[in-house]
Amino acid sequence: QVHLVESGGGSAQAGGSLRLSCAASGGTFGSYVMGWFRQAPGKEREFVAAIGWSGYTYYGDSVRGRFTVSRVNAKNTVYLQMNSLKPEDTAVYYCAARLSGNNEYKSWGQGTQVTVSS
Repeated sequence: QVHLVESGGGSAQAGGSLRLSCAASGGTFGSYVMGWFRQAPGKEREFVAAIGWSGYTYYGDSVRGRFTVSRVNAKNTVYLQMNSLKPEDTAVYYCAARLSGNNEYKSWGQGTQVTVSS
């Protein structure tokens, strides 16, 4: 399985922006669908965004129009640009990978904390 490491988490004020990065190693990066998930304390894991090898992107309802997912295959890296942040965006954000044609994300990063204050 591909090894994933997130970075870029931190604190921001409501209305501000953050960019998360996910670096991959140990696999053929271009063959994976890359996804972002988040989980707040006491809440279920929530789908945030995903990007396929074809460049198609998908977003959860709560972040559509505010977040943008992208990937640079030459750098084995996927990004999550988060704009117009809200306090309810506070969570641990996880990067994940799956093969095209599979529904299950089998590789996960360790997570990075994002905290948005009002």
